[in-house]
Amino acid sequence: MDIRRLKSFIVIVDTGSITRAADILHVAQPALSQQLASLEEHFGQKLLLRSQQGVSMTDAGHAVYRHAQIILRQMDQAQADASAAGNSLAGRVSVGLVPFSSAATLSVDLLAETRKRHPGILLHLTESVGQTYSQMIMTGRLEMALIHGVGPLKGVKFEPILSEEFFLVAHPNFAIEADEKPIAVAALDGLPLLMPPAYNFVRRAVDTAFTRSRVTLKVVGEVEIVRTLTRAVSDGLGATIMPKAIADRIVTESGEPLVCRMVTPRIEETLSLCVADGMSLSEPAAAVRDILLELTARLKLPRG
Repeated sequence: MDIRRLKSFIVIVDTGSITRAADILHVAQPALSQQLASLEEHFGQKLLLRSQQGVSMTDAGHAVYRHAQIILRQMDQAQADASAAGNSLAGRVSVGLVPFSSAATLSVDLLAETRKRHPGILLHLTESVGQTYSQMIMTGRLEMALIHGVGPLKGVKFEPILSEEFFLVAHPNFAIEADEKPIAVAALDGLPLLMPPAYNFVRRAVDTAFTRSRVTLKVVGEVEIVRTLTRAVSDGLGATIMPKAIADRIVTESGEPLVCRMVTPRIEETLSLCVADGMSLSEPAAAVRDILLELTARLKLPRG
């Protein structure tokens, strides 16, 4: 099979349009359509459905897309291994780090350690709120990711790494006493909060805790950027409840003496390392995984 057809198929799916894919690939649209037709003829299945909104994958298309990602990644790895034969590890490794978690604090350290130990590895890091990392692992777009949750999820292997405890961060103007003791969720009834959107794991954990305590969760703003959240909390626009690593970052980067207290009943989420189930990592990816595990081990805190 012509590898170019698989590459073209991936670009068509990722852009959602044959026209846009043709522009990106610098290929005439009829020629690209012919490549797709040849691919569908090869597999004997309809891979894409066309509509005025663009293209969408059939079940067969999903399967081919996943294998195409894997095949192309293996081809890239074979090229890297051949080029670096007898030398250090080389190749491209893609890692997803879920936002609003301890994982989001590891990106620079992971990049630095990988460059230091394995300069031949090209590390691709993504920290996106708009994509499902588990799905990206299943389709081969990511080799691994640090995400919230423990599964089970077909096609993905979860390895729990650490439990993240949540802390309230608030401006002193909200008259919340600075204390090392946990603050009760009941004391936060009606407190204006700045949180991620409802689909975010952090938000869902907080929603659940407030519901169980029969307390009103008053969200006055939905923020998906930690820097913006820090500024807003520092300006007293609202308080927030975040995993400790993010709470610490807000306190550190703020110019205000913010109050930071653990919440009780305890709110927590498990951070897991996820890889594709039933598929071995390449040597470069395994090396990056080892570094990632080392870095997350440093984040483990004694339970109090």
